Amino acid sequence: MPQAAGLPEPAPAEDLALDELALAELLRGPLLRVSRRLRQAGLKAGLSPQETLILGYLKKNPGAGVSELAEFEQISRPTMSSHVKRLEAAGWIARAGHADDGRRQGLTVTPAGLRQHAAAQRHRNDWLAARLARLTPQERARLAEAAAPLLKLTSEA
Repeated sequence: MPQAAGLPEPAPAEDLALDELALAELLRGPLLRVSRRLRQAGLKAGLSPQETLILGYLKKNPGAGVSELAEFEQISRPTMSSHVKRLEAAGWIARAGHADDGRRQGLTVTPAGLRQHAAAQRHRNDWLAARLARLTPQERARLAEAAAPLLKLTSEA
């Protein structure tokens, strides 16, 4: 398949496997562009990328506190606290007493927050699915094979 205008011709796989810097150079731009476009698509639901991440984390970890969220997102506690206050004011999260420690409050996603998060995910998935539909079945299969190694890039282990 012909290369899109402005994109370098891919190097043979064996060359890239040996040279991590060349592979990083090749992947960085496309990964950044896809990430940016997915964030933009999620904005159509009225959520910032950070708010989408927070709702997603709380959906999977109900009862988490501000400190846990800040640590997970690697931002300061005061910055996370301001995000939480905005989400709470919008009615998308609620505070509840912590089961183990009466001094702490856990956070949960409200039904309205679940709907908002689902809408953001839907916009992102719709954008990506439309782009994937433009690829050949072979190209989609290659991307599917790349999903697991790409996830390993973001793991802390």
